[in-house]
Amino acid sequence: MDLKMKGRLALVSGSTAGIGLAIAEALALEGACVIVNGRTQTAVDAAVERLRTKTGGDIKGFAGDLTQAAAAEAVAAQFPNVEILVNNLGIFEPKAFEDIPDADWLRFFEANVLSGVRLARLYLPAMRKADWGRIIFISSESGLQIPVEMIHYGVTKTAQIAVARGLAEAVAGTGITVNSVLPGPTRSRGVGDFVEALAAGEGKTMEAFETEFFEKVRPTSLIKRFATPEEIAALVAYVASPLASATTGAALRVDGGVVKSAF
Repeated sequence: MDLKMKGRLALVSGSTAGIGLAIAEALALEGACVIVNGRTQTAVDAAVERLRTKTGGDIKGFAGDLTQAAAAEAVAAQFPNVEILVNNLGIFEPKAFEDIPDADWLRFFEANVLSGVRLARLYLPAMRKADWGRIIFISSESGLQIPVEMIHYGVTKTAQIAVARGLAEAVAGTGITVNSVLPGPTRSRGVGDFVEALAAGEGKTMEAFETEFFEKVRPTSLIKRFATPEEIAALVAYVASPLASATTGAALRVDGGVVKSAF
């Protein structure tokens, strides 16, 4: 299927690895010009080179911490005409509720919520002028089913869903769509490293740990495995395309059926 994205300019925050990198690759393969973002120039350069080699596409890079307002303003100044904004940047950390200090709550809100809010605010005027744009927040099934092991993370993912819906209402009747995408447990770089460390610590193979994880921790999963970043990216690429013009204000689940609801 041709998603008709050739020549569109896309920015994917936090895209030097994991889900973000997979999204950047999927968009590039569909012909979009993609801006890769990471905190360090080394990581950005490596991702840009990898994507240029794999896709043959027009790949650009921006090194900067987009949890910070100054970096967000800098990327908007360097690339003012972004048409597709994928707010993928985010952090997670399992921690008991009693051990989460105010500083952690603020850090998670800054990274997972405000980073996307700032970028959307910066790019929305140009999208309004063009009467076309795509804003996508990479949320999580944890925004619907708050994980007891990291409540602060779940709360920020719920906030992303709310921001996306509210912003979609704000651009009603235009050619701009705003959605959130909700992955379930995914073998991204951070999660993969974390899970592999847990498995090793318990003296188990990754396969045995994965089986036990979906039996005990996420028993409602219907696929009974970790999704791949590419599976998440496939949905994001469609939602970012002109073909998804009737999809807006939605919380789109690619969670492997973890959320036990038909709606």
